[in-house]
Amino acid sequence: MLLDIVMLIVGLFVLIMGGDFLVRGASSLALRAHISPLVVGLTVVAFGTSAPELLISIKAALEGSPDMTMGNVVGSNICNLALVLGITALIGPISVQKDSIKIDWPVTMGSSLLLYFVVKEKDAVIDSIEGVVFILLLIVYTVYIIRKSRKETKALRDSEEDLDLPEVSNNLIKDSLYIIGGCAGLYFGADWFVGGAKEMATFLGVSERVIGITVLALGTSLPELVTAIVASIKKETDLALGNLMGSNIFNILSILGITSIIQDIHVSEAIIHQDMTVMLGITLLILPLMLYKRKMGRFSGALLLLIYLVYTYSVIS
Repeated sequence: MLLDIVMLIVGLFVLIMGGDFLVRGASSLALRAHISPLVVGLTVVAFGTSAPELLISIKAALEGSPDMTMGNVVGSNICNLALVLGITALIGPISVQKDSIKIDWPVTMGSSLLLYFVVKEKDAVIDSIEGVVFILLLIVYTVYIIRKSRKETKALRDSEEDLDLPEVSNNLIKDSLYIIGGCAGLYFGADWFVGGAKEMATFLGVSERVIGITVLALGTSLPELVTAIVASIKKETDLALGNLMGSNIFNILSILGITSIIQDIHVSEAIIHQDMTVMLGITLLILPLMLYKRKMGRFSGALLLLIYLVYTYSVIS
């Protein structure tokens, strides 16, 4: 038990450092590549912070623990939009851009609905065919938002043709090292944290679904939490909101997509009718909160946090 506690503490510390490095490198990279911080949050940062979920989901599926795989992804998505977004909004108001309302939220909601209908219509199984479809949709979405962002900043790019190339090259390497180091910190930090937490939960005799929905979801959402808080403190609210939406999209399309290609995922009725319903409800609630004054303030944060606490209590009790 002592070793598990040490793993929790060390994992959390590494997560905090990784989140700081990732936000620093991603923000700088966005400026140099003429891609908005929102897009970087939806791609580079989202993929980096989703790495722990990918590792846990594949390992759980291969070891015959589908409830842990689905609980991890669905629980993590709930955690992102309720706990993480709620805490971030409590720290400071989150500005909402037009693209978040017109593009990012619809894709997040669409991905969640797609997952729900796939498991409902396919006898609660996600197989390799759905996995390939998920991956293709993710590629199309990623290419679209990157091309859209670069097209919108073409005028700025043309006006900076005289930029000092050697300096840009050196800074690009530095930014890349920050991102790589940040992703590594998030990956190993989350792995150590989840490892310790999982051992403790198993010792207490908790079911796989509960472990996936609570311990694993919270542990693998810590990168998003740390990254979002750091981004909020640094006033990079576009990055914070974009990271959370992008992470949910990546969780469904990439994690479940890759995992189901490797191994069919069987989904329990409890996850379909309880946890996935809550995920859809919270995702739907995000839209009016985003539309109200185009900012998510402390009221929105408190409401989302309360929903997460009530939901978690209902799962554990």
